[in-house]
Amino acid sequence: MRAMTSAAPTTQSLRAALMVPCYVDQFYPAVADAARRVLERHGCEVVVPKQQTCCGQPMLNSGFAKETLPVAKHCCKVFADFEYVVCPSGSCTAMVREHYRDLWLDDAKIPRVFEFCEFLHDVVGVREMDVSFPHRVGIHQGCHGLRELRLAQPSESFGCATDKTRALLSLVRDIELVNLDRPDECCGFGGLFAVSEEAVSVGMGRDRVACHERAHAEIIASGDMSCLMHLEGIIRREHRAVRVAHVAQILAGDRV
Repeated sequence: MRAMTSAAPTTQSLRAALMVPCYVDQFYPAVADAARRVLERHGCEVVVPKQQTCCGQPMLNSGFAKETLPVAKHCCKVFADFEYVVCPSGSCTAMVREHYRDLWLDDAKIPRVFEFCEFLHDVVGVREMDVSFPHRVGIHQGCHGLRELRLAQPSESFGCATDKTRALLSLVRDIELVNLDRPDECCGFGGLFAVSEEAVSVGMGRDRVACHERAHAEIIASGDMSCLMHLEGIIRREHRAVRVAHVAQILAGDRV
C-alpha cells in the first residue's frame, strides 16, 4: 500500500486541484461545486483542470488493464503539477492511490490524491464549521474509503482510526448524527457488480436503506456519490421518504 503522509493543519492558502469523478461531472455537478466552495471557504485555492477525464476504474475492474493504462497516464499528466489533488470520491481516490501501481506506473508520477474529507481533516485541519444543517443524518461508509483509505474503522478489524467523515459532520450546527445498527455494510453498488449481479445488488441496497430508516435518518450522507446514486435509485422507485446527500453538500450548507 502506498503511504500517504498528512501535513499539519495550516492557516496558509493551499493550492489544490479538484479531481471530479465522471458520474459526478455527468449526473451530480452540484456535488463538485459544493466541494469547491467548501475548500475555498477553508482557505484553499482550487483549480479544476478541464483536461481531466475518467481515472480508468471501470475498465480496470472489468479486467482491461492494457486499455486502462493510457487513461491512467493521462490522469497523471493532467495532475502532475499539483502538490495536492482532492477528489470527492473514495473509490476514485483509491483507484489512483492504491491501484495505479498495478499498471506498473512509476510511484513518483502518480498524483498525490486525497479524498475530500481526508483532505479537510488531515491536511487543512478543519476543526470548526460555520454552517447549519438541521436534519437527522445517517452516514454511509463507502467500501473503498473505509477499507482501502481507512477513513474510519471497519468493524472487522481492530484499531482506533478516526472517523473523518463523522468528525467533520459533527462540526455542523443543528445536525443530528444517528447511530446505525449495521454501520459499515456495503450498499451493493460495486460499479459493474450492480449490472452483472442486479438482484443481489438491489437486495443489498434495500437492506442499506432499511438500516438508515430504522435509525429514523432523514438523510443518508456519504463521501461517495456512486453509492448514493445506487441507493437513491432504490429510494425513488420504492417511494421512500429518506433522501441522499454528499458530505460536501452538507458541509456547504446546501439544501438537498
